[in-house]
Amino acid sequence: MDSQQIDEGDGGRGHADRRATAREMAIGLAHVFRAHDEGERQRAIEACRRVDELQFPHLDDEDIELASTALIDALWAKDDVEFRCLTGGEISEERILDADYSRVSSCLRQRAHVVGAEQHYATNKVEAWRQHKAGGDYWSPYQRAQMYEIRAAIGDPEYPQKRRGGRSGPGPEPMRYVLASELHDMNTKRHWEQGIEVLVPYYEFILERTGR
Repeated sequence: MDSQQIDEGDGGRGHADRRATAREMAIGLAHVFRAHDEGERQRAIEACRRVDELQFPHLDDEDIELASTALIDALWAKDDVEFRCLTGGEISEERILDADYSRVSSCLRQRAHVVGAEQHYATNKVEAWRQHKAGGDYWSPYQRAQMYEIRAAIGDPEYPQKRRGGRSGPGPEPMRYVLASELHDMNTKRHWEQGIEVLVPYYEFILERTGR
């Protein structure tokens, strides 16, 4: 019996369905990024809501709405901070490092509370967004933020559980998320499509761990 027959006889259809849903989620997040870039707040909320309802099955519709809106509100609040830090059409590194991100933090803390993530999610996400515009190391706090979000999504406060040496690090899924963000920053159709491909296993992992 070849590998295809084995897969089809052992949940192959379920795996295919999960992967299709994961791709839908990856495309949905890409649309969140694009809607944000284009200033389409309601479109961003709608795309985010669909992703969140699939990755947080323990939440009801009201909480999904709160969580999704909080993330989009945080993005728009971040834009306001960055706008105030413009000097000659460019973001001032000095000003962005000293900027008040309290509104951004408040929105992210609300999202963390609703989805059941540690508040470290919010502090790390704020630091990531700040450093992203200041030219610093944004990827380390960004990965940690996603680690906390994944823990909430799969209900495992110990993620990632590594079996051998080299146990430091946030796990492979948060690294995929940040890579997708990097690809999005390249602003080409090819990189945007690559970002979607990178995120499919990210969401597939969440779906598998939540039994879907």
